[in-house]
Amino acid sequence: MWGLTFPIQKLVLTEDISPFGYNAVRFWIATVLSWAMFRKSDWRRGTVLGIIMGIAYATQTWGLTLTTATKSGFITSLYIVIVPFFAYLIEREKPTIPQLIGFVGALVGMYLLSGGIRGYNFGDFLTTICGIAYALHVVLITKYSRETDELSLLTPQFLTVALLNTIFSLVSSNNPWVFSMNALYVATFTALTATILAIIIQAKYQKVVGNNVTALIFVGEPVFALLSSMLILHERLNLLQTIGALLMILSIAVGILQNASHEITEKGSAERT
Repeated sequence: MWGLTFPIQKLVLTEDISPFGYNAVRFWIATVLSWAMFRKSDWRRGTVLGIIMGIAYATQTWGLTLTTATKSGFITSLYIVIVPFFAYLIEREKPTIPQLIGFVGALVGMYLLSGGIRGYNFGDFLTTICGIAYALHVVLITKYSRETDELSLLTPQFLTVALLNTIFSLVSSNNPWVFSMNALYVATFTALTATILAIIIQAKYQKVVGNNVTALIFVGEPVFALLSSMLILHERLNLLQTIGALLMILSIAVGILQNASHEITEKGSAERT
């Protein structure tokens, strides 16, 4: 779902649309729908998650205006290898050896997939802040969903992101609310799938598999983004990008198969007992 958002948002964000305005509309829709569907709110935890997510979206959008899309995509994806740091700091969750191998492989794969980066600038710095915020958001979702009803984290989180992006859009653009119907359709689609449904799945199941396995699974996001871009935008990969994508898929397998095998062994032992 996250991977699919890249090509469909690119189709509408090439029009005369403020990226901050688009994010604001997307999260206002998500706020209204989540409140109408669930009527549950943990304002303390949800607002913290919303502030972190809002910072991630803002720095990514601002950074993208100052650097290339390739560098932005690569630097943002580094949140995957930052997750283990926050996982240990907040929840004392240590990565296994196969997971560490998976993270290294994913890092190399992402570098090849993006075509590499040259010259670190202020836009890259902002995008680095985005990656750090994303990593912290992943770990805090795991932590908070273990402490409260995961559905109660949705509305406050989305509302906070919507408010922050509304403020940023008013400050950064003269016409932040110029929208086509196509943009509204895409904002509604991403609000339902990549926002509400994706966050529900995160909150419900990250606490089951753990932060590090979750981060390795998320390595698939840029791969799916490229596959969907090939189908929708007719983009193509060169040889190095193909090798990078395959290496990332292999890294996912290396990092999570041991975890799955361990769970199957534990389940079999419990059944025999």
